[in-house]
Amino acid sequence: MPDRRKRATIREVAQATGLSPAAVSYALRGIQTSERTQERVRAAARELGYEAHPIARALASGRTGQVGLLCGSLEDYWQQSLAVGIGRALLARDRYALIVDAGGDPARELALARRLRDQRVDGLIVQPLDPAAELWAELAETVPVVSIGDSLHGGRAQGEVVFDNRRGVTVALEHLRGLGHRRVTVFTSTRASTPDRPADVYVHAEAQRLGLRVDVVAVPQSLGEATEVAARVLGRPDHPTAVFCFADSIAYGVYAATRELDLRVPGDVAVCGYDNHPMSGLLTPPLTTVDWDMGGIVDAAVRLVVDVIDGVPRRRRVVREPALVVRASTGT
Repeated sequence: MPDRRKRATIREVAQATGLSPAAVSYALRGIQTSERTQERVRAAARELGYEAHPIARALASGRTGQVGLLCGSLEDYWQQSLAVGIGRALLARDRYALIVDAGGDPARELALARRLRDQRVDGLIVQPLDPAAELWAELAETVPVVSIGDSLHGGRAQGEVVFDNRRGVTVALEHLRGLGHRRVTVFTSTRASTPDRPADVYVHAEAQRLGLRVDVVAVPQSLGEATEVAARVLGRPDHPTAVFCFADSIAYGVYAATRELDLRVPGDVAVCGYDNHPMSGLLTPPLTTVDWDMGGIVDAAVRLVVDVIDGVPRRRRVVREPALVVRASTGT
């Protein structure tokens, strides 16, 4: 028979310890009581099988224990890995990730951000599709916001883990130029509605400095759509000799397109990615890409948001430096 006993109450813990229910509540929350009392109360709670009801705990503390994680598009394999890492890191800190997917739609992203705020998450981690949206400054007034990738409009985010995109773009384009490429197509998931994202701006600046002819093409992050766009570009008689993709998931679409077109990588077209997903080293040939240290990104973002929630002062801005991982896809 299943155990149908009622959940132990805080009054039962109080009776077992000889304390008032209020003192037990304080001790379980680690406030206004000595460490010795807190340990005694927690031991009694464990013995009785007492667990604080999540709704009651949220009402008492003003916190839900949930952190919203707003992903730009979970069709991007790198963002899938990011969500897994952040979810596990938050759980290790006794928080729970509420993961939502904007599906590559900036309007949907903003609607979901409002919904997460209205659900009273304790904090919000976002990898924004549209970092220039005015909503971010408004949200930051009511909920701690930490961004990954780009700084948010208004500069009011409580934390940011940003990438040195200028350096990332530079090492990739310098690598391709050093191999003799002068015509490069850059595939980016940035939409026409958000044209000023730093990485895309740096492409044009670095291309001019290096004397490269660069065409920037917007590509959805789903494998099928990325393959379709890549096939159109590479199917032209004057196709580029190199492709630089702002996501490894887009590069996978380029690989699929080259097989459809019977093109060789890197013989007919060199391919470079931008986030070093674990699958990239397993491709044939393995993909040259830019690594940003996923573990470091996860650790920094979670530390920032948890410290802000807990009122712990910390450096607000963390800059991730790139490392080019050279593999056979660029013909080294």
